[in-house]
Formats: sequence, structure tokens, C-alpha cells
Amino acid sequence: MRASPMLQVVVLWLAGLGAAAQFSKVGVIFEHIARVYPAAGEVALGLVVSIVGFAGLLFGTTAGLLVQRLGYRRVLVTAMAAGAILSCLQALLPPLPAMLALRAIEGVAHLAIVVAAPVMIAQTAPAARQGLAMTLWSSFFAVSFAVTAWIGRPLVAAFGIPPLFLIHALYMAGCALLLRALLPADTPERPSRLALGTLVRQHGEIYASARVAAPAIGFFCYTLVYVALLTLLPPMTDHAGLLASAMPLTSIAVSMTLGVWLLGRVTAVSMVQGGFAGAIVAMLLLWTVWGHQPAMLAAALLLAGALGLVQGASFAAIPQLNPDREGRTRAAGAVAQLGNLGTTSGTPLLAALLAAQGLPGLVLFIILPAAAGIGLHQWLSARRRANA
Repeated sequence: MRASPMLQVVVLWLAGLGAAAQFSKVGVIFEHIARVYPAAGEVALGLVVSIVGFAGLLFGTTAGLLVQRLGYRRVLVTAMAAGAILSCLQALLPPLPAMLALRAIEGVAHLAIVVAAPVMIAQTAPAARQGLAMTLWSSFFAVSFAVTAWIGRPLVAAFGIPPLFLIHALYMAGCALLLRALLPADTPERPSRLALGTLVRQHGEIYASARVAAPAIGFFCYTLVYVALLTLLPPMTDHAGLLASAMPLTSIAVSMTLGVWLLGRVTAVSMVQGGFAGAIVAMLLLWTVWGHQPAMLAAALLLAGALGLVQGASFAAIPQLNPDREGRTRAAGAVAQLGNLGTTSGTPLLAALLAAQGLPGLVLFIILPAAAGIGLHQWLSARRRANA
């Protein structure tokens, strides 16, 4: 069965929701996970959330090269099926070392999905709808956190953690069947030898390119703060359940409305910089009103909305800056690598900062990466103009 291009885009986005849930199924119930492993420290508990990103941290750009060689549909179906199996095993709530090992292996499946799916979306979506399609894809983390918080928190409160993990397993298995049925067959490619020296050289080429690397560098500054913020900020307020759902929903709403509108008028890079600037303002506002619960809620939602602009524009920058498929594949691999560096390090880092410094640690944790995102994109834009 050959589905329409936009139906394929939607199915790929659904696969992304499952990949993001590999983080959110733990992140939104963080306090329940802490009760399962009471002897674990803050950093170890943070790793239960973020260790899924280790595979992307180590092999992100390599995965981009391998996915193109192995075939996008084959990789996606295999990764979704593997994710289903791993979620079933995690539902057993094994000892912490075993849980961390399962989560690390799950990261390989996560990496395959987040590398293959956006490249397929960029290639599949009609040119007139490419901005919309990439913005839709960019919402996969926020949507997943919102839905998981909405369903998962009351489910876990009533029945414990295992049912949530089993629902995730069923979802991943269902998506695997959908992808196999609706995506076009892979075009066979002539196998090429990927020597270690070639991979190292290609890594260098990717990060030396002001076009290929730019989306990933800005995305790192975003992912460093986003998952950590959704995990650790809500429990610091009197509205933990509400904020856990409302923050990602706000990110989605801003990204899919204001974000899509802005992408028709400004470049994706300019929108990333504007989103980071908005995040700095929102964090300063949150700091100012800290302790006043309604005002804190409003400032936190403003922060989430600003970061929503960054998430959509970062993925839209991949095809904007890289018109050819090879460049997009490399850029998607770099986004996976640096994005996973951010998601892997962000939650343990924020947990440690909060334990040591409290609220000032949170303020620095948001403002410094946002300022870095603005400055690095400005530098890369200057490089592109110089080489034009």
C-alpha cells in the first residue's frame, strides 16, 4: 500500500512520538522512579532518564551514514520493534545497573528513529509543506511529554510503573507495523566499505561545515535545557501535574502556530535566535516572580513557548541550509549526536546544580546555553556569508 506523502509524514511523526516517549515515560514519573531506587543519588537517577541519549552522543553522525546505507524503512521498523521489546523488559523494574543497561541499549533504537525519520520527512513532504512538516516533526518531544504526563502520571499513581512501560511497548509495536505497511520500500544501494579512517574524516567534514553543523549546534543548546526543564521544574512548584502537561503543550502550540507563520517570513536560524532570546527573558521573569505560584506558572509557560520556537526552527534549518539528501542525512546525524549530548547531560547537570545552588543554578542553566545558542548561530551565519 502506497500512502500519500502527508500521511507518510504523519506516520513518521507518530514514530517520533514513540522515540520521545523513551525519555518521557521516565521523565514525567521521575519521583516514582526515585522511590523504586531509593539508594540512588541525584546524578544516577538523572541517568535513568538521560542515558538513552548515550548512543546518539557516541554514534550520531555515524548513524546518519549507516542509515542511508541500510535503508530508511528497514532501520525504522527494526528500531521500533526493538523499542517495544526493551520497554517490556523495563516493565519488570530490574535492579538499577540492569535498568541503566536496558536504557542504554534503548538509546540505539532511539538514535535510529531520530536520524532516519526527519530525513524521510524532508524528502517526502511536498515543497510547499516542508516547513509545516519539519515543524510537525520538531514537536515530537513536546507532544510525547504532554501525552505521557496526561496519561502516565495518573496511571502510575493508580497502578504503578509497569503498565506505563507496557503501553509504550504496544505503541512501538503498532508503529512498526504501520511503518512497514505505509512507507515505500527502500531503494537498494551498492554496499560501500566504511573504514574507521573514512568515518573519522566524515565526522570532521560534518562539523567543519557551517551549513551541515549549524542545526545541530543550536539544537544542542536547546536539548541541554529542555528535557531537564520538563523533568525537574514542575516538581519545584505547587502545580507539578499541571505544569508537566502544560509546558510541552505550550511549546507545541507556539511552534505549530507562531512558529509556522514566522518560518514563512524569516529564516530558520533567525527564528532559533529569537526563541533563545525569548527564553532568556522568560527565565529572568520566572526568577523575579519565584514564590508567587500563578505568576511562576505563567512565566514557566512563556519559557516553554520560547523554546518551542527553537525546536521547530532547528529542524526546519536542516533542509533550508542543506538542499541535497546527503547533506540532510549528515545534518540529521549531527542533530542526533549533539541533541543526545544535550539530553544526556542536561538532567544530571541540572539536578546537581539545583542540589548545590538552588534557584540560581536553574537561572544559569537556562541563560548560559540560550546566550551560547544566539552567539554560535551568529558566528556560523558569518562563516556562511564569507564562503558564499
